[in-house]
Amino acid sequence: MNQHILLTGATGMLGKELIKSLLSQGHTISILSRKPIQINRVKVFLWDVYQQKIDTNCLEGVDSIIHLAGENISKGRWTEKRKKEIIDSRVLSTQLLYQAMAETKNQVKNFISAAAVGYYGTRGDEMLTEESNPGHNFLAECCIQWEKAVDQGQQTGLRIVKIRTGVVLAKKEGALEAMAKPIRLFAGAPLGNGKQWIPWIHYQDMTRIYLYALENQSLTGAYNASAPFPVTNKVMTKAIAKQLHRPVWPFSVPESLLKLILREMSSLVMNSTNTSAQKILSSGFKFNYTHIEQALADIYGQ
Repeated sequence: MNQHILLTGATGMLGKELIKSLLSQGHTISILSRKPIQINRVKVFLWDVYQQKIDTNCLEGVDSIIHLAGENISKGRWTEKRKKEIIDSRVLSTQLLYQAMAETKNQVKNFISAAAVGYYGTRGDEMLTEESNPGHNFLAECCIQWEKAVDQGQQTGLRIVKIRTGVVLAKKEGALEAMAKPIRLFAGAPLGNGKQWIPWIHYQDMTRIYLYALENQSLTGAYNASAPFPVTNKVMTKAIAKQLHRPVWPFSVPESLLKLILREMSSLVMNSTNTSAQKILSSGFKFNYTHIEQALADIYGQ
């Protein structure tokens, strides 16, 4: 059934892919943007999260909200100011949407929000399900506050789905490009002991999970969005190097050096998050890309 969807975070990699997919399926799309932009066949409304201002006309006729907005966690050093921006961009944007819904007549029934596997912190080899306790580092704290804000919508009877996103792999954007860069320059090596688990997902499967959550009313609560077979940093490094026809050094980059250079941000590459995809699989979702070699071959073959 075609819906009218309000999308936030529409200019990011996932937002762009979702717009293409949703339009191709015949849905109507409105987006919230910080500045006036033009996107073909999409209505654009303005908001300012930090000033808590929003054009409430954005809710007119909307059936579902897909909420992706949030500052890029890997951009800029994690000063106290930056960390506050990262959390506020997620929490305040969610609160602003709920406030607008409380003050404006609307027909929104579904609220599908981005979340992140950072919720679990770093857990070694522990298998992490949606029932696992949260972690204790900055990424975990950010995700806890984010999900708490999203869960407030349950009080109004909304169907809430939280997509705990893994490391999204796409050719020229995001984590894969960052991992591939040193490998391209013949400086590829595992990070730390290389045993930390990376919960990866092909960008097309990531998009498909959002579409699936939109269409399936039985889905509620949190879902890990990562392929069924996560890999270690060492395996990921070798798999990327194979696609790029580059060698991998026999030694690894010491964790102490990463912490010295990146400080607290080293958790972005040193967190070990061995997530289970069983909950989304049990709901009936089928991944197109289940193994890292298959996913990378598709991405680099494009």
